[in-house]
Amino acid sequence: MASSTGENEQALRRIMDMSRLISILALALHFYYYCYRVFEHWQLSWPIMDKILKQVEKTGLFSSFSKTKLAALLFLVISLLGAKGKKKQALSLAMPLGWMLAGLVVFTLASGLLHLPLPAATAAGSYMLCCTSGYLAILYGGSHLSRVIRQRINVDIFNADNESFPQQEQLLANPYSVNLKARYHHRGRTRASWINFINPFRGILVVGSPGSGKTYYVIRHIITQHIQKGFTMFLYDFKFDDLTRIAYNTWLEYKSGPGMAKHFYYINFDDLSRSHRCNPLEPASLIDISDAAESARTILMGLNREWIRRQGDFFVESPINFLTAIIWFLRCYQDGVFCTLPHVVELMQTPHAKLFSVLRTQKEIHVLINPFISAFLHQANQQLEGQIASAQISMARLSSPALYYILSGNDFSLDINSHSQPKIVCMGNNPQKLQTFGAVISLYISRIIKSVNQKGKQKSSLVFDEFPTVYLNHIDALIATARQNKVATTIGIQDLSQLRKDYGRELADVVMNITGNIICGQVTGETAKQLSERFGRINQDRTSLSINRTDTSISQSKQLDLAIPPSKIASLSAGEFVGMTSDNPDQTMLLKTFHCQLINNHDAIRKQEARYQPLPVVRQINASVIDANYLQIKEDIEGIIFSEMERMLNDPELSHLIISK
Repeated sequence: MASSTGENEQALRRIMDMSRLISILALALHFYYYCYRVFEHWQLSWPIMDKILKQVEKTGLFSSFSKTKLAALLFLVISLLGAKGKKKQALSLAMPLGWMLAGLVVFTLASGLLHLPLPAATAAGSYMLCCTSGYLAILYGGSHLSRVIRQRINVDIFNADNESFPQQEQLLANPYSVNLKARYHHRGRTRASWINFINPFRGILVVGSPGSGKTYYVIRHIITQHIQKGFTMFLYDFKFDDLTRIAYNTWLEYKSGPGMAKHFYYINFDDLSRSHRCNPLEPASLIDISDAAESARTILMGLNREWIRRQGDFFVESPINFLTAIIWFLRCYQDGVFCTLPHVVELMQTPHAKLFSVLRTQKEIHVLINPFISAFLHQANQQLEGQIASAQISMARLSSPALYYILSGNDFSLDINSHSQPKIVCMGNNPQKLQTFGAVISLYISRIIKSVNQKGKQKSSLVFDEFPTVYLNHIDALIATARQNKVATTIGIQDLSQLRKDYGRELADVVMNITGNIICGQVTGETAKQLSERFGRINQDRTSLSINRTDTSISQSKQLDLAIPPSKIASLSAGEFVGMTSDNPDQTMLLKTFHCQLINNHDAIRKQEARYQPLPVVRQINASVIDANYLQIKEDIEGIIFSEMERMLNDPELSHLIISK
């Protein structure tokens, strides 16, 4: 193709000017020839023009009335074909075409004025005026026609169509999967799709700010589908009993099926009549002193969340060692008859001299308590108080008759996925007593995880709603290793910053990165940016429009850009989710990323919830029973101290262990 040069443009302009001049001349000759008598009357006839007309007449141009008009119109159109005006983006075809059509009508029908019963001069003047007006209208419309941008760009303000992509439309189910029905938009169409968590054992991370719908659209379906498929379950219900009621009624509907959990237990620290009792420090679960150390760390970290980022400090590890010694002493004393958390709390409050004397009778904890005894004997009171008082003060917050009642019972064991007693356990919290209850729940969770994450047990599901409100040590190890033991872990958080605040940046980032399945509602900030990068990039169309006085340039290209940008994640509606799923070697899935609207049958859910049965009363209790249990625990500790001191005084081999100071 020849390039455009200045000479070409100049030649084109000359041709256009010549064509328009011929058009005007043809129209002027038409007027002069067919209105000659009027021009004579107006004394505008020229002898030289008369001679020219006679020569032109010989060509046959005036053989028909319309021939010269058509010639003028033809050359006008030719001159307009090469017209180039400054483009206007707001200009449409309607305006110039309207002017041209109106001008053509006037230009054509003006000849009728010559046949009206009017004076010749008036009729001829009106005819020439109308023809000229029509001619100018055609010229005006035609010149503006070149200013219209004929290549339109699709208007997509938020780039929604360009950022859409194909998603999984086939239901992929297996005995472990969680399948959520959804719909998505792609290429201007709304299509049905499925979110298939076909391998929940690689972890499911549910992220979403309050009101985004993560509980209503996601977590409730994880609970119901896993119960239907025979999973044993531990459910942390932050707003008890919202999720517990769903789990309980689902279990009632399917409990008679093969392989289903046989028992349903729940713990509620507010309404003790609707709560089972369970001892998280059950002696059978404390196999060696490392289990006691893990329990001590969990309970103190739950009570002092700022200690999580200070692990390894002297004044953090010392209270943990002290609490470990207390727990292991009670585990060994009379084969663990008094090994409960309430007994631990009460034993810690014993005066130092008597407490250290009694603890010295257990050789396994000598290495733990020797630094404390040394500080006590050398009167290093400030150091000793720093080591012990922080643990005593923290644990004292658990000194509640209601907590003592729950923590000292044995209605069920925490071995939820055993083949002999498969069960579902739900644990409630109270947002108003978050720090106290959260620490106790953290201990329950720690003991449950150690029990379920073993080979040869039933498939189990661990669901943590509002996960940052509890402390779970080594949550990253649970997600990484529990897969082979058929343990599906679901973690619900509101934002990555919330997890970083309570668990530290390093652990929070590990949890975010190792989770195989992620589903995210509306979030902002760094969470949206990190997830956007995780979802990858897709080929997107790019169109650019350049307008100048003489030409319009439109260029189109493709480039890789974010499939789901952070701004889109920050503006998701309730029930609208983005995310990524994982697959299995024997059940592969090509389309893992999704951006869709989850579908809930709201009427069916309302009717189902209207039929829900309330949680049954476990036992009828009153304040006197709770207080009696509270006083009994205190008496148990007093009896332990008294009997041990008596035994040491009466045994010459132990009497030297008594600290008399």
